[in-house]
Amino acid sequence: MTDLATYSAAVDAALPAVRSELEDLVRIPSVSSSAFDQSELDRSAQKVTEILRDSGFTDIETIKLATESNGTGRPAILAHREGPAGAPTVMLYAHHDVQPPGERDTWDTEPFEPVEKDGRLYGRGTADDKAGILVHAGAIRALDSLGELPVSVTVFIEGEEEIGSPTFVDFLNEYRDRLAADVIVVADSNNWTVDVPSLTTSLRGVVGLEVTVDVLDHALHSGMYGGPVLDAVTVASRLIATLHDENGSVAVAGLHGYDDADADYPEDQLRNDTGVLEGVELVGKGSMASRLWTQPALSVIGLDATSVEKSSNTIIPSCRFQLSLRTAPGQQPAEAHEALKKHIVEHAPFGAKVSFGPGELGPAFQAEQTGVMETARGALRDAWQTEPVDIGVGGSIPFIADLAKVFPQAEILVTGIEDPDTRAHSGNESLHLGVLRNAILAEALLLARLAE
Repeated sequence: MTDLATYSAAVDAALPAVRSELEDLVRIPSVSSSAFDQSELDRSAQKVTEILRDSGFTDIETIKLATESNGTGRPAILAHREGPAGAPTVMLYAHHDVQPPGERDTWDTEPFEPVEKDGRLYGRGTADDKAGILVHAGAIRALDSLGELPVSVTVFIEGEEEIGSPTFVDFLNEYRDRLAADVIVVADSNNWTVDVPSLTTSLRGVVGLEVTVDVLDHALHSGMYGGPVLDAVTVASRLIATLHDENGSVAVAGLHGYDDADADYPEDQLRNDTGVLEGVELVGKGSMASRLWTQPALSVIGLDATSVEKSSNTIIPSCRFQLSLRTAPGQQPAEAHEALKKHIVEHAPFGAKVSFGPGELGPAFQAEQTGVMETARGALRDAWQTEPVDIGVGGSIPFIADLAKVFPQAEILVTGIEDPDTRAHSGNESLHLGVLRNAILAEALLLARLAE
């Protein structure tokens, strides 16, 4: 059995270098969106390679996979270390690309200059998901310091997760033999709190849909023709309003969910975690956890129309909006996509013309309860010195379902780097440094115990 004090000391010894390398990695603005400098992803991939080399890997390759349907992928890093004969193989996943920083005034510090404040490290990618890379590296270094690596390890660091992993499935199929593993650890999810760790056992799927509403073939003077002729923004607003019922629940026929969640999520905690303004009601029906994890959710995440600054007395002929639908575990994304399109066509007000642009389809995930899952819970319990919580995540990590499909024999563990104060994808993203330390310890314990 693993001795907790010995492993804790090994992790603590590895932490200073891990922290320094994480900060170096955060300083590289590796945004995978095509609107940003893609050479930064190459710099980031090179830094990841250096981190893995310093973690005992010699078999390391950076790959930009060329595909017929999705073009050439962003740089991914694939590395392997062979363990003792007969030991299980574990794939460790994270991603080195990040979200755009957004508006500068949403940050208290420079987005790509890591700053520690009150036990948290601030910067884009500190938690999502560059910390995941360093959790893997830190765990392996701690194990190396205690002797032989107990398992075979394959590290897969993706470079395009934040843009929907367009070449991911092609990559899995192309490198299936090199990626095959008994256990897959995905370090890219949440913890219940900084003091209570979590295993993510369910994920909602995602359906993206771009909708254009047209009412005129050209703009009109609002004074001369306003009245019988409605503008496209008003029509689109009425259409958007049909997507939810009077309780705020999604009102699209053919979408389903269920009120079944193990954890209790009090309303006051949700308000505190999210910053919902005083007096603003929370919507939907069922338990709070089910509304977040096992029921569909639908948001308007973009709207293109004339800006206020450039507005004039004109009836706008056309506008466009982007929908993000989160589907419950068990719902097929293609089925949900068709249901959403059908609703929009059938509810277009006053005969307005609607058309659809490109969309995104990502399946949901539901983990099975296994012995490996219990081993992971035990590692989390020992690292945090408290009982872990199984959670769902309302957001999607679509590639996890792809991993399950390509590697059906592998057991998939989704572990957490983030916490309710992380603000991934927002300004002031941060990583709790105590969580980083405990996540490294938990992974080191897990790898050791998988070999027992």
